[in-house]
Amino acid sequence: MRSLKETVIFVAGWVFVFLGILGLFLPVLQGVLFIMIGLAILSSRSPTIQRLLKRLEKRYPHHHDRIMGWRDRIMKWFKKK
Repeated sequence: MRSLKETVIFVAGWVFVFLGILGLFLPVLQGVLFIMIGLAILSSRSPTIQRLLKRLEKRYPHHHDRIMGWRDRIMKWFKKK
């Protein structure tokens, strides 16, 4: 069974991906940004998503820098005990 921390990371990642997909159709949300945040969170657990994130990094380098900053902050929250 997954630990609570892993479950929270998994759910948070997919929530951001879902918001990103909504953002592709709604002008209020920035879809690509939310998708990349979700993928950055999920990439800590999945090699497939890590490869996808590398491809997105090449296509959207400006967003990637912002995402990695957010990823580092989020990972620090979960590393504190």
